[in-house]
Amino acid sequence: MATSTSTAPKGATVIERKRYPNYKVIVLNDDFNTFDHVAKCLLKYIPGMSSDRAWELTEQVHFEGLATVWTGPQEQAELYHQQLRREGLTMAPLEEA
Repeated sequence: MATSTSTAPKGATVIERKRYPNYKVIVLNDDFNTFDHVAKCLLKYIPGMSSDRAWELTEQVHFEGLATVWTGPQEQAELYHQQLRREGLTMAPLEEA
């Protein structure tokens, strides 16, 4: 049985495909948003957010100063970031995950 190998033609370019990076949506602690407001905003805008998880993240924001509330594609991250900011939450700039 013969084996064959293939080679790229001379001068051909090899295209390396990279995945799009994910981005983190981070809520920061502040002195004017209530626990209830933060949790309700997370429930309203972050897909798949449960009430228990919203409260866990809200407590993390309060006690640790910040919490990553969502990670995913840039376009969606920008939307969630904008929606939460519009509700008055203090947001960190989007950053690559």
